[in-house]
Amino acid sequence: MSCNTQCRPCQPCGPTPLANSCNEPCVRQCQNSTVVIEPPAVVVTLPGPILS
Repeated sequence: MSCNTQCRPCQPCGPTPLANSCNEPCVRQCQNSTVVIEPPAVVVTLPGPILS
């Protein structure tokens, strides 16, 4: 097991000095940064003037 492979994902997440030390917090921060919650597109249609 090489420690570098576990810390590699942390580099794109943000410049963290922990990436060099390869500590567990490095992986935790990466997991939190990797989780991207995108709100679903909500289309709201407002009733307009009714022409008769």
